[in-house]
Amino acid sequence: MSLLPRTAEEFSSADYWERFFRKRGEKAFEWYGDYNSLCGVLHKYIKPRDKVLVVGCGNSELSEQLYDVGYHQLTNIDISETVVSHMNQRNAERRPDLTFQQLDATQTGFESGSFQAALDKGTLDAMASEEDGALAGRMLAEVGRVLAVGGRYVCVTLAQEHVIKLAVEHFAQGWAVRIHCLNGQQSEESDSSFALPVFVLVCTKFRQAPPFAVLELCQGEDGAPTRLSSVPELLSAVKERQAYNLMLHKLKGGTDASSTPSLTLCHAATGRPRYTLTVQDSLPSAKLPRSNHFAIFIVPQGRESDWLYGSAEGRTQLASSAKFRRLVIVAMHRDQEYEDMQAVQSELSPMVMELAPPGMPANQQVPFLSVGGDLGWREVIGRGVSGLTGEYSVEDVRGEDGHLYRRLIFMNNSQLVQSESRLRSAATASSTHKKKNKKKSKPSVSEAPALTGVKDRIVDRGFLCCTHHEVMVAGLAMLGMDAINNKDHPVSVLLVGLGGGGLPQFVHDFVPCSRVEVVELDPAVLEVAQTWFGFQSDERLKVILGDGLEHIKTLESEGGHSFDVIMFDVDSKDTTLGMSCPPPAFVETSLLKKVYSLLTPRGLFMLNLVCRDSALRKSVLERVQAVFPCVFSRGIEGEVNEVLLCCRSAGEGHKAQAIPQTLQQTAKDLQKTLRASTQNAPCVPQIDITAMLNDLKVI
Repeated sequence: MSLLPRTAEEFSSADYWERFFRKRGEKAFEWYGDYNSLCGVLHKYIKPRDKVLVVGCGNSELSEQLYDVGYHQLTNIDISETVVSHMNQRNAERRPDLTFQQLDATQTGFESGSFQAALDKGTLDAMASEEDGALAGRMLAEVGRVLAVGGRYVCVTLAQEHVIKLAVEHFAQGWAVRIHCLNGQQSEESDSSFALPVFVLVCTKFRQAPPFAVLELCQGEDGAPTRLSSVPELLSAVKERQAYNLMLHKLKGGTDASSTPSLTLCHAATGRPRYTLTVQDSLPSAKLPRSNHFAIFIVPQGRESDWLYGSAEGRTQLASSAKFRRLVIVAMHRDQEYEDMQAVQSELSPMVMELAPPGMPANQQVPFLSVGGDLGWREVIGRGVSGLTGEYSVEDVRGEDGHLYRRLIFMNNSQLVQSESRLRSAATASSTHKKKNKKKSKPSVSEAPALTGVKDRIVDRGFLCCTHHEVMVAGLAMLGMDAINNKDHPVSVLLVGLGGGGLPQFVHDFVPCSRVEVVELDPAVLEVAQTWFGFQSDERLKVILGDGLEHIKTLESEGGHSFDVIMFDVDSKDTTLGMSCPPPAFVETSLLKKVYSLLTPRGLFMLNLVCRDSALRKSVLERVQAVFPCVFSRGIEGEVNEVLLCCRSAGEGHKAQAIPQTLQQTAKDLQKTLRASTQNAPCVPQIDITAMLNDLKVI
C-alpha cells in the first residue's frame, strides 16, 4: 500500500497528488466507493439537468459514470495539471461535453450562483488538515458562493472528527445540513477498504436563514432523517456510527471469546438509551451443535445487574449454557416502555442481524431466547442525587424466584446493585411464614406476591438478600451464646457502611437487646434507607453521618469505647483497583490495629472482602493475620465476595488451626434465639445459621 498517503498533510498536498497520479496512470482509484455504491444518494440530491461542479475530481470514474447515465452538465476541476490533461484525453472522443479544468477550488473564477450542485468525493478530507483547516474553509466558502439558492453541496467523506466539525460548523447557520451514513460500501475490487463507514454530507443553501438550525442524520441512502438539536449532538451521533461500524468490522473478522464488545441502541426520537447489546462468543474448544451459529438473549427487565448477566464471568457461563457460537445479550433500559416480547424482537431484528458471526448461512433462523418467555418487570419508584456518588435510582423488580425486590442503583455504575431488599405486601404483613423459606427458592404461584401499588409494598426485614450479610449474622455465633443472651451486657456492634440498612436492622430486630452503631458517609444513603428500605433508628440503633475511618480513629484516641463486633461493609469508588470492597485505607495495618484495640476480649472483626487481584488479596490477608490471632474465611458461591471473621482472642475454642468444635451447636442455639425474638419483631427471620457457617475455612 505504498500509494496510500502516509499523513493527512500529504493527502492534501498538490505535489503528492502530482506524483500519485503519474504513478497510477490509467487505473482509477475509488477512494470512498464507486458509482454503484453512491448512486442512490447522489441521484436523490443531484438531478441530470443540474449544472454540477465536481470539486477535486482526480482520475475517479465517478464523473464518467454520471455522464453515461445522463448527467451532461458536469464541470470537473482539479489542482493537478497531470490529471486534468489525462482525463481530457481519455474522454475527448466518447464524452466530448465532459470537461476537466485545472483550477484552484478556493478561487474558481466562476460566476456566483452559477451551479445547482457541487460534488466532492474526498477533497474536503484532503484539504482539512492544511493550514489548520483554513484552506478547506476557503474552499467551502467558494462552493457556497458559486451555488445558487436551493443548490446543494454533496460531499462524500470519511467524516474524521476535525473534518466533519469544520464543514458542519461552516454550514450550520443559514443552510440545511443532512448527513447520510452509508456503512462503508467499498467494492471487493477496491484497492483500499475502510472499517469506518462512508458518509455523504448534503448542505442545502437557503435564500434566508431559518430561525433554527436544521441538522439531520440518516441511516443509509433512504433512512428517515433524525433531527438533532445542536452541532455537538450531530457530531456525537456521527462518532457513534463510526464506532458501531468499527465494531462490526471486528465482529465480521471472526469470533473471540475474550472480547465482549457492547453497544447502546438509543431511541431515534428522544436519543435516550433503549437497549444495551453485549456480544459473547463461545470458546473455540466448545462443543456446539453445527447449526447453532447465532442467538439473541433478552435479559428480563430489572435483572441486568444479576451476576449471570451483569458480570463477564456470568455472561461467559450464560453463553456456555446456551451453546451458540455467538450470543448477543440484550438488556433493556429503565424509563423505556416495552410492549411485549414479540414487539422487542421486531424492533431488534434489523439491527442484531448485523452482529451475526462470519460464515453463518444466509437463511439461518436466529432464535430469541429469554427466561420464562416474558420481558420481566421493573418500576422506578424513586430518584435522587447524592453529593458524593451522583444520580441514583430506587426501583422494584421481579426476581427469578417470582418475588419482588427493591434495589438501590447508582447511575455511575448502573450494572451494580448497591443495596437490595425483598418486598412483601403490607396487607399481609402480620402473617407469618408457616414453612421454612430457603433463600430465594422458587415459590409456588400462590406464594409469589402480586404486583400491587408501591404503597402496598414494604420491605421484608426478616430476609437478607446478600449472602455475605447472612454470613456476618451467622458469625455472631462465634461470640458464644452466653454473650448473645446476656441482657446485662448486650451485644454491641459497630458497622461501617449503611447501604439500605438491611444488615443493622436485622441485628437490631432479632438479636436480643443488641446495640448497633452505624457510620455512613453519604447523607443521601441514609435518606434512601429511611424512605424506601424501611430502616428505623432508635435508642438501640443509631446512625452517625461521617467518615468511618475518622470515626474509628476518634473512638480509639478518646479511649473508653469497645464493641463486641466491628463490621466493614463499605465499597470503594475507585474502579481501577483490583479490590472493590473495602477501600484500601480500611485494611491498612495501622487501622486494623485500631479496630483490634476497640474490640472487647471476646470481640470479632468482620470484613466483606471483594478482591479480584490475587496478589492484593494475599497482601490484605497477611496484614489481617498479622493483627488478629485467629482468622476464618467464608467464600460466597458464584461471587467474588468472601467474609473474613477475625477473632481478637485465640483462647479456648478459638484455635487458629481448626474450626471451633462447639460452633455447630452454637449456630443452632443462635437460630433458636433469632426465631424466639420474632414476638417483638415485625416479621420472621429467614436465615439458616448452620448453612452459613458450613464452608468456613481457617486462613
